Amino acid sequence: MKLVRLLLFPFSILYGLGVILRNLAYDFGIFKSREFALPVISVGNLSVGGSGKSPMTEYLVRLLKDKYKIATLSRGYGRKTSGFLYVDTNSLSSESGDEPLQFKRKFRDITVAVCENRAEGILRLEPDHELIILDDAFQHRSVKPGLNILLLEYDTLFKQQWLLPTGDLREPLWGINRANIMVISKCPEKMNSEQQNAIRNKFRTDTLFFSFLKYGNLKSFNENAHDRSLNSINQKSKVILLTGIAKASLLLAELASYGPELIHHQYPDHHQFSDKNIAKLVNEFNELTGDDNLIITTEKDAQRLRTAGIIEQLKDLAIYYLPVEAAFNEPEVKKFNNLIEEYASKSTGNN
Repeated sequence: MKLVRLLLFPFSILYGLGVILRNLAYDFGIFKSREFALPVISVGNLSVGGSGKSPMTEYLVRLLKDKYKIATLSRGYGRKTSGFLYVDTNSLSSESGDEPLQFKRKFRDITVAVCENRAEGILRLEPDHELIILDDAFQHRSVKPGLNILLLEYDTLFKQQWLLPTGDLREPLWGINRANIMVISKCPEKMNSEQQNAIRNKFRTDTLFFSFLKYGNLKSFNENAHDRSLNSINQKSKVILLTGIAKASLLLAELASYGPELIHHQYPDHHQFSDKNIAKLVNEFNELTGDDNLIITTEKDAQRLRTAGIIEQLKDLAIYYLPVEAAFNEPEVKKFNNLIEEYASKSTGNN
């Protein structure tokens, strides 16, 4: 732990007391949680950033969008606008936030909206939709979702965790008791039964699942270039990885497994890329030798690169973004899907 975060421990105590009192106020009905007639599924976590909420939200969209008229509702982290806003494919990340914009550009036939007040947002969406998915709403206690999905990152399970600002926890670990379904995210794709049982014994719930990340093909950022398979990069390739996400370690490991020379331009989560950042990227790319040089970024970061000025700077470069999906192994995928579909079909309005 960094010394500066350790020195902030007294503030973590104060922060923790505030969170505990707030949750107790909701638990005892002093603060009111609003319930809705239509099914509402919340996806969230206990810590800040990096647990795979966006891939899980997209998983639910794929599962449900052909059966119900659905909407996703997010706060729209990092946007410069406020209040309720429908997200359009032509929106800027500064207007909507990067994740909602990613959802809309990927799933054009669903409604994507942002609103700081989730209850107000649901009221706006309720008349025209059959199901709403709340992205990053586990701590938004003013809404009581019908189904609460909590993600816990695999790498943090057996590590000492601390509350903000000393650590990354938004609330104490006993917050897991509000979850209807727990998903251990970013697991190794191949987990043996001994590893799984150790985790099951820690939490002791029948609705615990293990998910992993599945990377897709490289998608061209520029319209005049073609997509390429991820395994087309090799030891002859030189890759500049551009990230502004909370945790890039799994992505780095995935790319490194193909053997390219890797250069990482790393920025904080939700970083708004500046002209200086992009100029540095372009200059370093142009100085690379060899015939198979490319820039790779994440799909979320790509949303923040789509401004007129940045697109112009990058238009002649071999730049790609790498989609990622949440996935489950059999037979867990069937059990997980059944839980989601049963909730959606049995809830008011979808009988």
